[in-house]
Amino acid sequence: MTALSLDRKLAILSDAAKYDASCSSSGGKRRDSSDGKGLGSVTGSGICHAYAPDGRCISLLKILMTNFCIYDCAYCVNRVSSNVERARFSPEEVVTLTMEFYRRNYIEGLFLSSGIIRSPDQTMSDMVRIARMLRNDHHFRGYIHLKTIPDAAPELIEEAGLYADRLSINVELPTDRAVKSYAPEKDPDQIRRAMGDVRLRREAGKERSFTGKRPAKFAPAGQSTQMIVGADGADDRTILKTSTRLYSSYKLKRVYYSAFSPIPDSAAALPLIKPPLMREHRLYQADWLMRFYGFEAEEIAGATRGGNLDLEVDPKLAWALANRHNFPVDVNRADRETLLRVPGLGTRSVGRILTTRRHRTLRYDDLRRMGANLKQARPFITLLDWQPRAMTDAVDLRARFAPLPEQLSLF
Repeated sequence: MTALSLDRKLAILSDAAKYDASCSSSGGKRRDSSDGKGLGSVTGSGICHAYAPDGRCISLLKILMTNFCIYDCAYCVNRVSSNVERARFSPEEVVTLTMEFYRRNYIEGLFLSSGIIRSPDQTMSDMVRIARMLRNDHHFRGYIHLKTIPDAAPELIEEAGLYADRLSINVELPTDRAVKSYAPEKDPDQIRRAMGDVRLRREAGKERSFTGKRPAKFAPAGQSTQMIVGADGADDRTILKTSTRLYSSYKLKRVYYSAFSPIPDSAAALPLIKPPLMREHRLYQADWLMRFYGFEAEEIAGATRGGNLDLEVDPKLAWALANRHNFPVDVNRADRETLLRVPGLGTRSVGRILTTRRHRTLRYDDLRRMGANLKQARPFITLLDWQPRAMTDAVDLRARFAPLPEQLSLF
């Protein structure tokens, strides 16, 4: 095989990594280089084209170590039977790229995944070696996210957590049946065991010994996972229920949703067209409601159409339209949990409402100044100087929020 240049490898393996959505730096606060020692502190910042609290967009080097793979997952472009150009980085090359990109201020961290080459243990060992060299040999204190391999030996995953800020293990698809059908080499039970081991190891890392000494921190930014949406026919109700179980069972920081993208020479069982990206967006919105607004998956699913989220209006508004008997809400008297269910009111605006109304009664213009989305909130709230009257029960209320019909072109 012709030897590839480093530039060509980078082009192939960075493009191959674009299908992996599960990268974020939220919670990565273990390492700090403010003392002048080491490189790459990203405390307080996001990773992978995320936005920091001050509005900066920051990034990481997101690559595969290799797109060679011994598995034949039907939905994966890098499966063993796929006809794609292959490349492989050595551990030293990944380290060199990371350090050189950081020194040029291109990145602030590394997201590393890989196809399975030779064996899960061999691949995981190389990934751990990369993280070890960055931390110990080059004193790199930037963010490191490793996509771990559930079939690898537990001690390798444990070592990975000592060097990485975050670990992620993909559940791949929403149901065990789908995983067994489309990724026969992968075992859903083994995936869950690996996720459970990471959770237990993280919890053990927070406990002090009898001498009062804390053990080494383990994956301080937690663990995450990713599900492919639209490949197996699972509806949004099923996906949200699976996410709920994952959050409660393994204390995940994030569940990422990736809309299925048709690949060349794919299996006949896979759909020929990709699902609308709006579906992926609605799942993220629903996920946000479960994590920060107190919604249960069943509540959100109750407002779905045939098990799938409404693509025309967001899940919170869809729930409010389906539960109009709970509205309108008196903004000056409702508790926090009730206010969080009002469309157009976010966690920040609700916090401002609760703080302000301790001192005075709120009016319509006060909500406007607080940043509330009054276009959505108006039919669902009452204030000293605002009453929605019959608007809340209007037959055409949903039509006021849904996008206007679009005339399709015949040519």
